[in-house]
Amino acid sequence: MRYSLLADAVVFIHFAFTLFVICGGLLALLRHWVILAHLPALGWGCWIELSGRICPLTPLEVHLRRLAGEAGYAGDFLQHYVLAVLYPEGLTRHLQWGLAAALIVVNVAAYALLWSRWNHRSDGR
Repeated sequence: MRYSLLADAVVFIHFAFTLFVICGGLLALLRHWVILAHLPALGWGCWIELSGRICPLTPLEVHLRRLAGEAGYAGDFLQHYVLAVLYPEGLTRHLQWGLAAALIVVNVAAYALLWSRWNHRSDGR
């Protein structure tokens, strides 16, 4: 029971981190200090997607599930929890590159808007 709860906590943290990586640029529009945490998280998220590696939280969760007597799974967090619902055939390298591109586009747009706001304020308008 204890390992199962720990595995669930890892999934929650992993999901929250993934949402932060995706939406942190938008959050930075509201709270500028978020940039300090978001840029490294964004870099990590892009690196994981583009390199084809698996986030260390995934093997940790699988290990905890096995210790709890539950079945583990192959693949990564996105493939198992997110893409399994959206794309039943699974995660391909092509799709990973598309996800990374979308991640970059969303955050570049958010930071461009933030930069525009800062420049607008510094112009005295």
